[in-house]
Amino acid sequence: MRLYPIRTDDDYRAALAEAARLFDQPHEPDADSAEGAYFDALITLIEAYERKHFAADTADPIDAIKFRMDQQGLTVADLEPYIGARNRVYEVLAHNRPLTLAMIRRLSAGLGIPAEVLVAA
Repeated sequence: MRLYPIRTDDDYRAALAEAARLFDQPHEPDADSAEGAYFDALITLIEAYERKHFAADTADPIDAIKFRMDQQGLTVADLEPYIGARNRVYEVLAHNRPLTLAMIRRLSAGLGIPAEVLVAA
């Protein structure tokens, strides 16, 4: 088990394949074993490569809300406890009204959307 720097797309694909092999085992390697240390180091190298080459843009808070609605099968009416009256929910979802701090707190606590994502409004 040797680790190599991930410098190219081919290196990256090979590292992902190796990580997938380890993930597909009946259980993850024991953290205290040599294989566990190898697995942790491999994941760290993959994450570093991804941060450098696949920098993610900041997510749109409204897209995050819509994504959570889709995930949980929520309707506009389901958002009323977090945002307010139905017309206010529609205004927020249409980017016509900004999220307030109170809305952000309620959405984060109630729907599990990280406040950091919602603050980007």
